[in-house]
Amino acid sequence: MIRSRRHCEHIHDQAVRERRDLKESPRMSYSHCAEPLPLPTPTAALGTLRARGLRISATRRLVVDALFDATEPMTAEAIARAAGADVASVYRNLDALEEAGIARHVHVGHAAGRYILAGRHQGGYAACERCGRHEPFDATTLKRQVQELTGFTCDFGHFPLVGICTECDR
Repeated sequence: MIRSRRHCEHIHDQAVRERRDLKESPRMSYSHCAEPLPLPTPTAALGTLRARGLRISATRRLVVDALFDATEPMTAEAIARAAGADVASVYRNLDALEEAGIARHVHVGHAAGRYILAGRHQGGYAACERCGRHEPFDATTLKRQVQELTGFTCDFGHFPLVGICTECDR
């Protein structure tokens, strides 16, 4: 995703308005503008939520624990299974965690969005169009090159670079 940080608040407000009427929404998805918080433990994450005035429900605690246990981005459905909670509650909690800068979502291929702790991997993802495999990569050099070529500040952490992996290309 390429955007200027100056317009982040405007984009967020517009996305909130558009989510109210999804039938007419031209946007696919947006990433929250909260700065990612690299929190070391679930207790620190829950303390951050409390400090921001949010309640710590049993489901929220289980979602935070599932994110800390995950080794790669997980779908909301997988988090719901791991937490033993219903999917709607998990989505509401993930949205609150994103707004607080604790979690973020990424899109890898044509599948459902996946969630990961915001401080875990700040690079980008490459996704295979054929098999759906995805791999994280360090996007520092690529971000600099795009900045030099276009003047845009890039975020490769929300949408992946899409192509064909070496196994599918054989």
